[in-house]
Amino acid sequence: MVNSEIGAVLAVMRRNVRWGVRYIEEDDHIEHSLIQSFKELRKQIFSWQNRWDAISSVLYLQPFLDVIQSDETGAPITGVALSSVYKILTLDILDTDYVNVDDALHLIVDAVTSCRFEVTDPASEEVVLMKILQRIARHTMHELIRCIFSHLRDIDTGESAPAQGGSLYTEKEVGASDVNHTHKNKLDNGSVSLENKGQSPMVGVASNVSLGATQVGEVEASQIGGHVLTEPYGISCMVEIFHFLCSLLNVMERAEIGPRSNPIAYDEDVPLFALGLINSAIELGGACIGEHPKLLALIKDELFHNLMQFGLSMSPLILSTVCSIGFNLYHHLRSKLKLQLEAFFSCVLLRIAQSKHGGSSQLQEVAMETLVDLCRQQEFMAEMYANFDCDISCTNVFEDIVNLLSKSAFPVNGPLSAIHVLALDGLIAMIQGMAEQVENDFPAPEVAPLDLEEYEPFWSVKCENRDDPNQWVAFQRERKHIKRKLMVGVDHFNRDPKKGFEFLQRMHLLPDKLDMKSVAYFFRYTTGLDKNLVGDFLGNHDEFCIQVLHEFVGLFNFQEMNLDTALRVFLETFRLPGESQKIQRVLEAFAERYYEQSPHILADKDAALLLSYSLILLNTDQHNAQVKKKMTEEDFIRNNRRINGGNDLPREYLSELYHSICQSEIRLTPEQGSGFPIITRSHWIGLMHESKPAAPFVSCDSGARFDYDTFAIISGPTIAAISVVLDHVEREDVLKTCIEGFLSIAKISAYYHLEQVLDDVVVSLCKFTTLLHPPSVEEFVPAFGDDTKARMATVAVFKIANKYGDLIRSGWKNIVDCILSLHRLGFLPRLAGDSADDPKPSSDLDRGGPTTSSAPPSRIPPTAPSRKSSGLIGRFSQFLYLDTEDPVPQPSEEQLAAHQNILQIIQSCHIDSIFTESKFLQAESLVHLSRAIVLAAGRDRKRTNSAEEEEIAVFCLELLIGITLNNRDRFTLLWQGVYDHIANVVHSTLMPCSLAEKAVFGLLRICQRLLPYKETLTDELLKSLQLILKLDARVADAYCEHITQEVMHLVKGNAMQIRSHVGWRTITSLLSITARHPEASELGFETLSFVMAEGAYLLPANYVLCVNAARQFAESRVGHVERSVKSLDLMAGSVVCLVKWSLKTKEASMEEATKLSEDLGEMWMRLVLGLRKVCLDPREEVRNHAILSLQRCLTGVNEVILPNESWVQCFDLVILKLLDDLLEIARENSPKDYGNIEGSLALSMKLLSKAFLQFLQNLSKSPSFSKLWVGVLNCMERFMKLKFRGKRSEKIHELVPELLKNTLLVMKTNGILAPGDDSGDSLWQLTWLHVKNIAPSLQGQVFSDKELEELAKTQLKTAGSPILEGNELVPSDPPSEPFDLTNRPLRSASDFYRRAMSEVFERYERQYCELSANLSKKCTSATLLDGEQKKQKISEIKAGLDEAESLIRKMDLEARSLQPNVKAVLLAKLREYKSDVNNLKAEVKRITSTSLNQAARDDLLESGMADTLTVSADQRSRLMMSTERLNKSTDRVRESRRTMLETEELGVSILQDLHQQRQSLLHANTTLHGVDDNISRSKKILTNISRRMSKNKWIIGSIIAVLVIAIALILYFKLK
Repeated sequence: MVNSEIGAVLAVMRRNVRWGVRYIEEDDHIEHSLIQSFKELRKQIFSWQNRWDAISSVLYLQPFLDVIQSDETGAPITGVALSSVYKILTLDILDTDYVNVDDALHLIVDAVTSCRFEVTDPASEEVVLMKILQRIARHTMHELIRCIFSHLRDIDTGESAPAQGGSLYTEKEVGASDVNHTHKNKLDNGSVSLENKGQSPMVGVASNVSLGATQVGEVEASQIGGHVLTEPYGISCMVEIFHFLCSLLNVMERAEIGPRSNPIAYDEDVPLFALGLINSAIELGGACIGEHPKLLALIKDELFHNLMQFGLSMSPLILSTVCSIGFNLYHHLRSKLKLQLEAFFSCVLLRIAQSKHGGSSQLQEVAMETLVDLCRQQEFMAEMYANFDCDISCTNVFEDIVNLLSKSAFPVNGPLSAIHVLALDGLIAMIQGMAEQVENDFPAPEVAPLDLEEYEPFWSVKCENRDDPNQWVAFQRERKHIKRKLMVGVDHFNRDPKKGFEFLQRMHLLPDKLDMKSVAYFFRYTTGLDKNLVGDFLGNHDEFCIQVLHEFVGLFNFQEMNLDTALRVFLETFRLPGESQKIQRVLEAFAERYYEQSPHILADKDAALLLSYSLILLNTDQHNAQVKKKMTEEDFIRNNRRINGGNDLPREYLSELYHSICQSEIRLTPEQGSGFPIITRSHWIGLMHESKPAAPFVSCDSGARFDYDTFAIISGPTIAAISVVLDHVEREDVLKTCIEGFLSIAKISAYYHLEQVLDDVVVSLCKFTTLLHPPSVEEFVPAFGDDTKARMATVAVFKIANKYGDLIRSGWKNIVDCILSLHRLGFLPRLAGDSADDPKPSSDLDRGGPTTSSAPPSRIPPTAPSRKSSGLIGRFSQFLYLDTEDPVPQPSEEQLAAHQNILQIIQSCHIDSIFTESKFLQAESLVHLSRAIVLAAGRDRKRTNSAEEEEIAVFCLELLIGITLNNRDRFTLLWQGVYDHIANVVHSTLMPCSLAEKAVFGLLRICQRLLPYKETLTDELLKSLQLILKLDARVADAYCEHITQEVMHLVKGNAMQIRSHVGWRTITSLLSITARHPEASELGFETLSFVMAEGAYLLPANYVLCVNAARQFAESRVGHVERSVKSLDLMAGSVVCLVKWSLKTKEASMEEATKLSEDLGEMWMRLVLGLRKVCLDPREEVRNHAILSLQRCLTGVNEVILPNESWVQCFDLVILKLLDDLLEIARENSPKDYGNIEGSLALSMKLLSKAFLQFLQNLSKSPSFSKLWVGVLNCMERFMKLKFRGKRSEKIHELVPELLKNTLLVMKTNGILAPGDDSGDSLWQLTWLHVKNIAPSLQGQVFSDKELEELAKTQLKTAGSPILEGNELVPSDPPSEPFDLTNRPLRSASDFYRRAMSEVFERYERQYCELSANLSKKCTSATLLDGEQKKQKISEIKAGLDEAESLIRKMDLEARSLQPNVKAVLLAKLREYKSDVNNLKAEVKRITSTSLNQAARDDLLESGMADTLTVSADQRSRLMMSTERLNKSTDRVRESRRTMLETEELGVSILQDLHQQRQSLLHANTTLHGVDDNISRSKKILTNISRRMSKNKWIIGSIIAVLVIAIALILYFKLK
């Protein structure tokens, strides 16, 4: 009610030119305070709905009292304000218990007693007095209405039943004439003259109405037998009064206004009076009106029809009253008036608010205010959406309102007006209503995806239980989903009907096989269809189209309708086709349906068809401007004679049809498009016809159930509208409203998890912060300080980021850009990058490492310098010193205050919380934040390479590292992006800079912080440190010391967490690099010592890596020799770990023990190989200590279980290789390069002797022991031949025989060096052959003559004894030249042993030949056998082959120990024997094969019969040659492999030296560049000085010349 009174006062004020101006946003057109106060009150009253008793009465009375007391308001405005105050007092809105009611009454008394009109002339004052008298009369009517309708709430609904018989009003049928005949006759007879000059129009109408009411009462009283209801204020009275008020509106509708009539006096007076009374009746009756069918019927039909007509009036007063009535009807009776409200909203409010009606801006503002008032109702949005937008047969009222408000908020080609702000208020009111419901903790809806799997006739489906909110909401959502798809299908249909049907079938909105019923329902109830296409389809001659037409017509209900009304309703749904045949088919179907439902007057359907044709012809005749001669009533009656089954229709019936068509045209071409149509009579009749079966209007008390759906529709337009208004407005209250709207949208978006909407809000707000493209600091401080919009937007952006950061996605990009702008300008406070719960300080700060500030120092803009000088000399001096820089002046107090104010604003934004609280962000939001920071950093670096942009990139990297550390529990989400960014920085940096520094140390910092908490990611974290290895040499050199320091703290703090080979490989690689860096080597060695000392953190995973790193330090010449010696001690001390790990093999399983033993052998081998390389160091102390350390490692592994092959391999690759390398160094290098190499050779020879003797037992068990022993002897032989400066070394010549003697004695004692068996015989011979070249006298020192003779005799006896061959005892062949010890004494022991060994070879050869012949026979016999016998024979053959191979190996060993000439012959024989064995193996393989064909088997048997000794010699020779070639190739490959390994080692050493030289060159290059830059700058300075000197010379010369000339002139004039 208060809202209605506000609208009435504003409507009267708008009639005045002073108040009716469009209030644009300029200083000289700001809204008047009176109007502004009413608008503010209008915003507030809807939030007071349930707590009026707690609201001060002064708040809603003060605007009315201000109007009454104002000198600027005229009499009409003051009168309406007084009426409003009186209405508030009389309707019990005020109560004695309300807040401040006594103050309100005092204010009312003061306002009434001091009531003022604006200053007018006396004539106008008399008119005012006349108006006061008239107002008194009308006030009496208002009191009467109030007195009557105030009792409606107390009347029982049962009273209306007996009143039906005696009512003075009978309800009319739809389609009948809507004007009472009594009233019509009175008007026709002229008893009421609307142009009465002697009486005001109101008086004439009132008298006529009272007369008409009396006559009607008498007539109705006579009809009921004289029984008149005497009960006062009953329903009958109310119905009559309401009918009377509606009849006043009907009178005005039928009246014709002449061009000279007064539109204000006529158009407004009577309708305003009637509408005001109707409004009062509805306010008083409220929802109780809906309980009385007669009153409700009047409102549904007559009142709403009149509201539709008067709503399109050009008078703001009438429109305001109509809108007030519509608002009250919605508030009280919306559940009964669904389609009427739809028509009112669409055809009146939306049409006028959109300026489709062509009205003034005042009308548009009135309609917009009504829409905004409706939008302030929380349930309005949900009810419009649920009842209209979700109803397939209704228009999308909610979407239309949203689109209208959003478009109206856009200032197109002019400044911002009140309409734009008002539309924005409506949008924000809806948003804030949703936000309030979110605050009430309504459950967020779970919107399940809807998809139709098959067609179902959804047109007639109804909700089973509307009382259940959950079921009804789900049903409405499903209907809306269907409607959306249906609208898409309508669009397709309007372009191409065939494609439209196909689309609807794909969407399961029509059956796969079209049937007539579904298509008919589609045409009948779907809105937006092209009515031309529908008419053409229905009129088609196709059989299916005809069936659809009959089904379509069957959906209409023509009962109790006149023919013209039925025809109007029918033709409203489509356009009648132009072809006569189509028209006939359509009208035939219509006539058949009409006759079926209304057979009272018409005789048959043909009569209905002919009369329908006649009505269409009459409609064209009467309403076509091209027809000059119109058909009269008589002509129409005459044309329709004898059409009713040969009889005439009643004349009254035809006359009524004639007048109905003449007064209201049947529109044969309905309006198309989605615009808001004009309600014609035909349209209204159709609407009333549809309202009967329409679904009921459901009130949505819990509107939050549809907030998700409505917000999805309203959010986009609202954001756009707020952005446009915010861009054009400067007024602070409007700015505040816009920002509150953005915050409300953000709140709802976060509640419903609408990330895209929240991103749009953030993007829009960031645009108004002016931080996306900030100016310089000097310009920013005053601009931002004066820009309220920018300040409010900035605070709002960071408030959203802090509060709803979980749901921000792409919006982080804009937020980060704003933060970077603040950082660039120097207004960003230092951000805490570390996690709050981690007390560990930064390693950079703790250890004095390199640091970079998180925020640049705040930049206070300096004042502009001023250069002022006067006088000639002053100007010259200024010119001379033009390049001198003046001192920067200090900022003023105003600038300091503005700067401080901005800092406080930024501080209040809590930007640091975004990053410190990032641990609470959702995973997806956190990932987008990190990507935004990476994108900003990369974008700035690509744009320019300036120092400022590098500073921004450093700041971004700090933020990224801080976020990573704060989210260590979600490290895997961020790590890939962080790593890629740091890798990009590392790869693109070629010179030392703060960015590369921050990237490297940030990476180390991440590893330090996260390693204790992320053991599962240790390998990945440490692997990332390989980026440091990829740094450019200049960058790595600049930060190497600090990097090593960080690595040292990393290892010391997390050595226990690093367990894998991958992690330690990265650590040791970083430490190895420092070995050759002057500043970093000490820290690197300290770190390595921490790991290796006493095996504290040595593991099988890092053992080899640490040993290699220690070798790098040992070989490095950076630093003192003591460091290399300590490195060697670390390597030698690591053997303890091998011993410790070896003990674990006893507790492990067999398989694990074997593997661990192999691993230990590999680690030990890597250790001794590393020491061997250091043994070749040019520095004597390092070299000798390395040899001793190697000896320590070789002799300290007694408890380590190593495979026998490891010992042999150690001698081949380590000891013997070391001796060879030292010999080569001694030969090729001067003593200056390798000092005291002789001592190193002596130490290495002792190493060889001690190692050989210690491992003798293990080595002797190896098959290659003889070869190893020969290698040792050869090495000693080379040492004996070594000479230094042409002289032999006495020390070595004394040492080698002594060591060899000790070795031989030990071998003799252990029984290894003795001719007791075959291997001993071979070893014996080889030994003495080499010993003779080293020290011939050693044989006698080790073995006496007596011992030698006994050995010889023993050998002869063994040579003549029988030999066991298989199972037979075969006597040995007598020697060709028998030995005679008495007659032919041996010339020497060597001759004896050579002959003895030759005889051994022959014995083996005989055994092999007999075994080979035996095997050939067995192969032949095996081919004749089968089954188990064959298998047994093959087993025997295979055993024999193994024995043959054993004999060949023994012969090979004997042959290789002989002299070269004998050895060559014997080896040739061995190759033949090996070929024979291979042939026998192939034969056995062929015998065992079962898949050969019969021919092959026969050949095999035939060949088996032959003696293997007859095999082709040619084939054998070829096989022997091939075998020999293969053996030679194998030897060459082995030799090549050895050479390759040596070359690789040499290459590695060369590369290391080259790397060191490259470092030196780069350092020198950097120094030269620096010198070159200094020279260039010096050159420029000298050039500038030279130019300045030349300039000064010319200036001084010019001055001198001028002065000379001036003096000359002065003298000239003086003398003259």
